[in-house]
Amino acid sequence: MTDIASILLGGNGDKQIIMPAKMANRHGMIAGATGTGKTISLQVLAEGFSKLGVPVLLADVKGDLSGLGKPAKPHHKIDERIDFINMQDFRAQPSPVVFWDLFGNAGHPLRATVSDMGPLLLSNMLELNDTQTGILYSCFKIADDNGWLLLDLVDLRDLLNWMSEHSKELKGEYGNITNASIGAIQRGLLVLEEQGAEIFMGEPAINLNDLMASDFSGRGVINILDVTKVMQTSPKLYANFLLWLLSELFETLPEVGDAEKPKFVLFFDEAHLLFEEAPKPLLEGPLRSYVR
Repeated sequence: MTDIASILLGGNGDKQIIMPAKMANRHGMIAGATGTGKTISLQVLAEGFSKLGVPVLLADVKGDLSGLGKPAKPHHKIDERIDFINMQDFRAQPSPVVFWDLFGNAGHPLRATVSDMGPLLLSNMLELNDTQTGILYSCFKIADDNGWLLLDLVDLRDLLNWMSEHSKELKGEYGNITNASIGAIQRGLLVLEEQGAEIFMGEPAINLNDLMASDFSGRGVINILDVTKVMQTSPKLYANFLLWLLSELFETLPEVGDAEKPKFVLFFDEAHLLFEEAPKPLLEGPLRSYVR
């Protein structure tokens, strides 16, 4: 091993495969057929970053990453692998792990307010047409103009009802607000609620610093986000959560160039959903910057 911050990925008996940590400032992909070791590779990387003091977020789609929180049990296959790779001073130990869940069932609830999500992502989740999207933008504008908070779906519903009742007074400043469009948005909210979005949207909203923590020994915390249920009930909610998280990180973290090691590492399973579910304005604008 060198003095440069790096992660031991494996070896072939003669040489070790080592990745300099600064290479993780770029995008990467773990690909392979079933049973070829994608999940193990992900775990090795996550443990390596944690040891370097870099916090990690893993989206656990299949529910097979929780073992990172426990030390490996002794096994002759592990001993053979350690000798083959020529790992020095190996010691089985658990990684510092925090579990999260958009629905709050398999970990700490991870929430964002309606205002945090914004009208663009919310209209995408609701599958609104242009007219309905315009009314949703007006809804957020009215809330901003009056200093009203939009924390959860109840707040949004109440404001939409108020807009319907005062549509004539609002028409001059915010445009035509029809009951038909308000009704379409309300029906979309009912679908979101059935999919569990009312649990995700609300307070207390997640603070990004909570995801970028270290333990008392300086190791980066591995955040495991359980999305097994949300992938079954609402892949669109999962995709829009990822889009929101990327946008928040992009706006919050400063651009520092090619650092010695990353400040935060994210592993997204089913990442194709980012592009399949992203609204066109986001896909052509900010999202292109994020993935670069």
